[in-house]
Amino acid sequence: MTAPNEIHHWRQAYDTDGYVVLEGLLSASELGAIRDDLARLLAQGPSGRNDFEGRRTQRVYTLVARGKVFERLAEHSTIMSIMDELLLPRYLLTASQAIAIAPGETPQPAHTDDSFYTIPRPRPAISVSTMWAIDDFTEDNGATEVIVGSHRWSDDELVNMYSGDDSVGLAPQYQPQLRPLLMPAGSCAVFAGTLVHRGGENHSNGVRTAISNQYCEPWARPQENFFLSIPKEKVARMSPRLQSMLGYSVHPPFMGQVTARHPRKVLDPEFVNPLED
Repeated sequence: MTAPNEIHHWRQAYDTDGYVVLEGLLSASELGAIRDDLARLLAQGPSGRNDFEGRRTQRVYTLVARGKVFERLAEHSTIMSIMDELLLPRYLLTASQAIAIAPGETPQPAHTDDSFYTIPRPRPAISVSTMWAIDDFTEDNGATEVIVGSHRWSDDELVNMYSGDDSVGLAPQYQPQLRPLLMPAGSCAVFAGTLVHRGGENHSNGVRTAISNQYCEPWARPQENFFLSIPKEKVARMSPRLQSMLGYSVHPPFMGQVTARHPRKVLDPEFVNPLED
C-alpha cells in the first residue's frame, strides 16, 4: 500500500499528546477497494447492542480475516515501522474491526483501549491503537475525540473522570478537554492504549466509516481470540508477519508454544496434534 516517503516527528507528537495523525497513507484506489469490501460486509450486519458499541453504529469484528485488502491494511508498512519502535518484537494484533457511525448516533462513553491490563497507571501503553479514516473525519459526523495528554494520567485521575454522567462516561469538567481528530479519508490516527477517547456524536446526514486495528505487547492477551475465530487454513495463506501478529509466534523463551512446538507448525496440513485421537 502507498505511504509518504517520510513521516516527520511522529514520535514527539505521540509521546507528548498521546496520539499522532498521519495523512495521505492510502491512495484513492486503495480507499475505493476498502469501501467496496466494507459495503458488502456492512450490508450483512446489525447495529450495536449497547451504548458502547453504539446503537446506531455498525461494527464488523475480526476484520483482518475478511479480505486481502484488510490483511494488507493490518500490516501497512508505515504502521509496522511505528509499532516496531513502540512495542517489543513479535507484537500481536489484539483487535481488528470496522466502525460505521450512522446519523443520530450519540457520543460513545469515554474510555481507554487497554484498561483491562490492570497494571497501575501512569505506565507505558501495553497496546497501541490505529484509527483509519475511510471517510473524512469532521466535527459533525462523529470524529473520534481524544483528551490530549491523558495517556499520562494516574488511576486516580481516571476515577475522577468517570465520576460524571454514566451515559457518556465523562465528568462535566472534563468534557471541554475533548478534541476531535479531524482528518481526511486515507489518514490514520495512531494513539496510545492509555489515551482517553471516544467516538463522537454524528449529527450529519452521512455515515462516518473507520477501521480500527490495535496491536499489543507479545506477552499480553489480545482482545479478540483469533485462534478460534479464524480457520487455520485461512491463516496459512496469510503473510508470515500477519501470522505472527495473529499469535502464531513465540515470545522468548517459550510463551505461545503448542505442546513444545512453534505454533506456526500447526498451519502445516501434515501437523499431527498429539492430543487428538
